[in-house]
Amino acid sequence: MRSKLSPTTIALLTVPPLMWSGNAIVGRLIYQDIPPMSLNFLRWLCAFFLLLPIAYPIFRRDSSVWREARHYALLSLFGIGLYNALQYLALQSSGPINVTLVASGIPIWMLLIGALFFNAPIRQQQVFGAILSIIGVLIVLSRGSVKQLMALHLVIGDILMLAASIAWAFYSWMLSNQQRFADVRHQWAKFLLAQITFGLIWSAGFSAAEWHYTDFHIHWSWQLAFAILFVAIGPAIIAFRCWGTGVQKAGADVAGFFVNLTPLFTALLSTIILGEQPHWYHFAAFICIVAGIIVSSGKTVAKTRTKAENL
Repeated sequence: MRSKLSPTTIALLTVPPLMWSGNAIVGRLIYQDIPPMSLNFLRWLCAFFLLLPIAYPIFRRDSSVWREARHYALLSLFGIGLYNALQYLALQSSGPINVTLVASGIPIWMLLIGALFFNAPIRQQQVFGAILSIIGVLIVLSRGSVKQLMALHLVIGDILMLAASIAWAFYSWMLSNQQRFADVRHQWAKFLLAQITFGLIWSAGFSAAEWHYTDFHIHWSWQLAFAILFVAIGPAIIAFRCWGTGVQKAGADVAGFFVNLTPLFTALLSTIILGEQPHWYHFAAFICIVAGIIVSSGKTVAKTRTKAENL
């Protein structure tokens, strides 16, 4: 039985959007210094070595990770190999605002993919919650002006972010399969290191293809080194740890609505960096997004058998 959102679960699901907003800003700032696939590989390589001292027992021969290798490989493909790689690639040609706009559709993808692949029925209140949440996102992106909203246009980076959003929806639904990862899901460091281990194989392959087929180069500096360390600790380790636990507590369908806090946090971080004051539309957007979360999770949801065990 999935329970209503508790303060702890709300906190767990709020931290990732905050980290991801910083990830989008940093990714855009350094996009000329490092190719996107290589950035994704290096961030997870750093995260791997940071977690290794406390989670190394997963590499023992009798570890359940090896019995579920196929499922970890698929889970890591969506969450580690594809999602952030596509996001960093999207930031090569699209700004954080447009990327955020496309990512605001994640709650919708969560509902559709849950219904199509995981036997999760779409409830009417979830549809209302999605509408409220996306209205909040549009308020932030438009700065309260319909004219500015109409001026936004899509580029190739936005299409890549659409693919990233779909990958994230699959990743989140697979996380909600508590039986499949029962042995380690309560040990967050081991669970995350297992994902990273398989994810490094995917991201290394994508990075190798990037270096083979493009003329990208890395322009090393202290700023780039600190940026990689930040995206390895914050948007990677901390965000994935909180998201994984939050999804297992609330369910992927409800957790998806928290993603729309990302554009709000991005706007607020931008005002802090630029020294600007928050505006009325920030508060209006916050009310709509929170209302969407409340509406979507207002009732207790019976546990649903899913197809995740077959993936």
